[in-house]
Amino acid sequence: MFVLFPCLIYAQWFWQNPLPQGNDLYAVTFVSNELGWAVGNSGTILKTTDGGITWNTKASGTTNILSGVSFISESYGTAVGDSGIIIRTTNGGDSWAFQSSEITNHLYNVSFADSNNGTAVGANGKILRTANGGMTWILQLSGTNSTLKGVSHLEMNSWIVVGEGGKILKTTNGGATWIQQVSGVTTNLNDVYFIDAWCILVVLKNQL
Repeated sequence: MFVLFPCLIYAQWFWQNPLPQGNDLYAVTFVSNELGWAVGNSGTILKTTDGGITWNTKASGTTNILSGVSFISESYGTAVGDSGIIIRTTNGGDSWAFQSSEITNHLYNVSFADSNNGTAVGANGKILRTANGGMTWILQLSGTNSTLKGVSHLEMNSWIVVGEGGKILKTTNGGATWIQQVSGVTTNLNDVYFIDAWCILVVLKNQL
């Protein structure tokens, strides 16, 4: 079942520390109630260890836009962004190492099923897969030139990718083949989340 949410939900929000730090933030991930990271413009990486009460800046080593981030533990994380940039940390974001994507397209999102298996998606239908923690990334045949903005996994072999024009792609064989799904909409889809094998949430939101 695909559930689309073309609506805005208003709630009361409060500024966290630091207050607006001058750069737009595009993605956030948490591995516990306390530990999380956010990424954004100019290579911005912020980390919280107290559930978002305070945030500390971490040096990413780049000034590229970072659009997506995924952590699978308190130590291992990957961020992606402009010009095909991929950076990875093994110490909770204290330091980041560059990985080669071998493309120059903007990468909008990344998701890891475990410390080895991950998928990154981006402009012009680009889907990259790694099975070795990002030491090598392999370009996969997506069958589309549409910009892909969101990716989520159920387990190592089952992944969903969404993008512009209502595009939804699914693989059940670790990305060897991607099959287009019927979304029923032409609206840009910018994020996706596997709840379980039967329920997947797809989010409509403004373009970056």
